[in-house]
Amino acid sequence: MKISIVVPAFNEEKLLPATLCSIRAASEAFTSRGWEIETIVCDNNSTDHTTAIAQAAEARVVFEPINQIARARNTGAAAATGDWIIFVDADSHPSRELFVDVAEAILTGRCLAGGVIVRLDQWSFGLWFFTSLWNMISRAKKWCAGSFIFVDAGAFRAIGGFSHELFASEELDLSQRLNKLAKQRGKRLLILHRHPLVTSARKAHLYGYRAHLKFLLRVARGPRRTLRTREGCDIWYDGRR
Repeated sequence: MKISIVVPAFNEEKLLPATLCSIRAASEAFTSRGWEIETIVCDNNSTDHTTAIAQAAEARVVFEPINQIARARNTGAAAATGDWIIFVDADSHPSRELFVDVAEAILTGRCLAGGVIVRLDQWSFGLWFFTSLWNMISRAKKWCAGSFIFVDAGAFRAIGGFSHELFASEELDLSQRLNKLAKQRGKRLLILHRHPLVTSARKAHLYGYRAHLKFLLRVARGPRRTLRTREGCDIWYDGRR
């Protein structure tokens, strides 16, 4: 068994080192079973030291010139040689226990793909409320958070990967297509919950609740117009870090 861990990264010099350190430590859950590991960082046209940091951590680096999350993940996946692909965002910290849960899910033979509930690295009542709400929806709908997705590599390629038409919510679109494929193949998509993924709360602090609510209102009024343009999804693409 070989596992490919893909990390999309755009100007992530501040948080990428800790993420790669977490991945390296957590990967012992796979290597202890005799599984192979490769870590691939997709530099999504960064202007900082993202590539140098990834290379120093002995990750394989690939380059995607078009600044779009879906394209960065797909470019990383195209370079992957593993039987399974795990997508981890550059501001997230998977634990060894989470990777153990992933390995156990793979070994059942009944899992096609999956995600995990999330926990932010800072606490406030508002952040806790919205994160808890997302986690409930994620488990009920079988929607994967983009910060952590594991998927059978063949299944990922069979459905064409992430949609290049979307600049946000591409993980929800992928989840829906994977759920459909899982049902066709008599398998399932799992949302793991025993060991949450710790991920950064920076976006909440950089933009605040008002910007996020404005984005949700734009999506409600015109989802196609909003999600299919970089301008409509500015809180992901304006470069603030």
